[in-house]
Amino acid sequence: MAPAESTGRASPRRAASPQRAAFAERAASPEGPEPSPAVEALDHALSAVGDRWTLLVVAALLDGPRRFGDLQRAIPAIATNVLAQRLRALQEEGLVAAEPYSTRPARYAYELSQAGGELAGALRLLADWAGRDSADVEPMRHSVCGTPLEAAWYCPACDVVEREADAGDELHFA
Repeated sequence: MAPAESTGRASPRRAASPQRAAFAERAASPEGPEPSPAVEALDHALSAVGDRWTLLVVAALLDGPRRFGDLQRAIPAIATNVLAQRLRALQEEGLVAAEPYSTRPARYAYELSQAGGELAGALRLLADWAGRDSADVEPMRHSVCGTPLEAAWYCPACDVVEREADAGDELHFA
């Protein structure tokens, strides 16, 4: 699979999907409240990575670069054409970079860009959410004592961990 064309700069964003266009049209409609910035941001994020396979590809790349065959083994149920499509879309979003390791035939190793690596926190939160009430999913645990980990909001400027119950009206989604 050939990587997305590279110009040496960050990859441009994909053109708006029909779903994003419909969302923008509804948001601009005078009939009803405007969506909050959080809803708009989530819509943008979901248009980039909002399907099962894309998130699994990103999760498989969190440990470092992988070749196409390695990704297929890491995500056993994914079809070859679906994996190729998702990698191409992630490259177009600027979340994955492809580095050639062979020219004949053309072969690539895929790794997360800095922006792609920033999805690690969101994936950990999803994994935590899935593991909390499911007997089938083991929650992430502290490597020292084995206690299940909990996510918390952290302010690096104040060096404070906020508990949602303690924050009251001061905690807002951006």
